Amino acid sequence: MTLWLAIGSAAWLGMLTSISPCPLATNIAAVSFIGRQVGNPRFAVWSGLLYSVGRTTAYVALAGLLLAGLMASDAVSRFLQSYLNVVLGPLLLVVGLILLEMLGTGMSFNLANKRLQERAAAGGLPWAAALGFLFALSFCPVSAGLYFGALLPLAAGQGSRLLVPGVYGIGTALPVVVFAFLIAFGGQYVGKAFNRLIQVERWVRFATGIVFVVTGLYASLTHVYGMPSMIW
Repeated sequence: MTLWLAIGSAAWLGMLTSISPCPLATNIAAVSFIGRQVGNPRFAVWSGLLYSVGRTTAYVALAGLLLAGLMASDAVSRFLQSYLNVVLGPLLLVVGLILLEMLGTGMSFNLANKRLQERAAAGGLPWAAALGFLFALSFCPVSAGLYFGALLPLAAGQGSRLLVPGVYGIGTALPVVVFAFLIAFGGQYVGKAFNRLIQVERWVRFATGIVFVVTGLYASLTHVYGMPSMIW
């Protein structure tokens, strides 16, 4: 896979993560934080940008730690270089099943509880970055599957600890940046935009889930079971 294709894939995974139910709920909370001063466009824009910085920093830091630990071990590094294609097929299959809501429903891990959100709402601009950082580390099945099952193998395959995870992080924060500008310059459109996102999200997620399942099956059959790819 070329670097540009990896970057495009990371951006798509990030945007898909951002509109999935659990991350979308945290993004709604972030927009509520941003929108508490509707009459202050500068505050709304800067809050959205700082929230994006917080999310991106969290994903890059976590990917850097995990990939650095994996690559530092010669045994793990050799395993990934030799068997990444073998592991990738089953991983994509599992992520696809999660996106299709056939696995992992009902589980979540949330670092930013309601009390913290209320405290952040009473704080200043730095809290926008803090919320972004904590929300990024609050995983549910879909976001965990996309990050650990798709993004990290993609970054490992490219040897990228910064660029690919960074693009993913920006993708997850993009809706909040858009809504921040809507709040700043056209608040009446926020509700309509959110409703449209909710309508589109299910179809986008299911379509991506089907692609992941088909790709995972193909990769598993060719790399795990050794079936010739020319048959396909």
